[in-house]
Amino acid sequence: MAEQFSLRLSTDTKDRLQKLAEATGRTKSFLAQEAIERYLDIEAWQITAIQDGIKDVDDGKTVSFSDIKNEWSIQ
Repeated sequence: MAEQFSLRLSTDTKDRLQKLAEATGRTKSFLAQEAIERYLDIEAWQITAIQDGIKDVDDGKTVSFSDIKNEWSIQ
């Protein structure tokens, strides 16, 4: 189910969206929805990765800097 949603865009962003819509044969609405969905997917992935990392630290799953230096022969 789709819902209507409105937002304000800068003139430059609106113009860029219009040009992309014309070049791709897509509607501005389609492109905006695609962009928002991609953004949300990336942000959700990043938040999950951060939360997983924090859980690893809380669970004591860490590697010391000296171990990393030794593994990668960092001077």
